[in-house]
Amino acid sequence: MDPREYELMYQVEDRHWWYKGMETITRTMLNRWVQISNPRILDAGCGTGAAMTTYLAEYGKVTGVDLYPQALEFCRKRNAPRLARASVLNLPFAPASFELVTSFDVLYERAVSSEGTALDEFFRVLSAGGYILLRLPAYDWLRGKHDERVHTNRRYTKRLVKELLEQSGFAVEHLSYANTFLFPLAAAKRLSERIFPPKESHSDLSLNAGGFNSILKNILASEAPFAAQTSLPYGLSVFAVGRKRKV
Repeated sequence: MDPREYELMYQVEDRHWWYKGMETITRTMLNRWVQISNPRILDAGCGTGAAMTTYLAEYGKVTGVDLYPQALEFCRKRNAPRLARASVLNLPFAPASFELVTSFDVLYERAVSSEGTALDEFFRVLSAGGYILLRLPAYDWLRGKHDERVHTNRRYTKRLVKELLEQSGFAVEHLSYANTFLFPLAAAKRLSERIFPPKESHSDLSLNAGGFNSILKNILASEAPFAAQTSLPYGLSVFAVGRKRKV
């Protein structure tokens, strides 16, 4: 990921409509699907640490792992208690070390040469009966300039995520798209970039939405019960819940 993106993430994660709306969806997913009390959690690709030091910390005992020193430095600024520098392709943890693995917008990156290998690692470090919660960007045709900034290698469909999870041994409990209600606007923006391409890559992380920031957050957050209870038919992100079944 472009190092500038970490600084932006750290500055806006606590307020930006997309992060706050996704937090609501993630909380709802966890409450609906993860039936474990006070789990040991691995946040794989923890970024600047907002998730692991807020709502994930409320849910269980969280350890964060990230490959990039810049990301871990921001995690330390948030007083994250347990951190490790490592690739998701080679996790420095013993088998069955966690009951829940979360990975939010990580496997799509160029640095992850094989999402199958990463999922195999997630499966290995999970205890029997443990869960995985994934979020990934949807639809390769939605690539835009923001993808260049965050080093996107691939985007996903529900079907592809299901296949990848099953290939690594997970039982897929739930799949849904998210960021559905705002999909037409976002798709139009991304497609316009193809017709009138900006000269430089740019980030979508901005608080320039002003008064619309709260409105957009509420629109995205309102999807939470639908994404958790049903399977939304399209959207800008894919959520997946998998489980390592007990033998």
